[in-house]
Amino acid sequence: MVPPRVVAPKIEVSYDSALAESFFQGRKRQLLNGRRWTSNAHTRLEPFRWPAYYNRRRRHSALGHRTPVEFEQQLITSRTLSLVA
Repeated sequence: MVPPRVVAPKIEVSYDSALAESFFQGRKRQLLNGRRWTSNAHTRLEPFRWPAYYNRRRRHSALGHRTPVEFEQQLITSRTLSLVA
């Protein structure tokens, strides 16, 4: 019979989860932002709608303060124009 292995618990550093906590704190602040929901169903769905807004319709400084859709449309147009020229 094999004796059970004793596994020592991992010693965690206090800043291990700081990045994740910071991310979710910012997400929570932006999601809530003074809103009130009319039903529990809407309240449960909103966290899943927020990433769509954040990733697709929100203006991003890395894209010249354009939405990803606007940036992609401009990129397609500029490639089409440069291919024609």
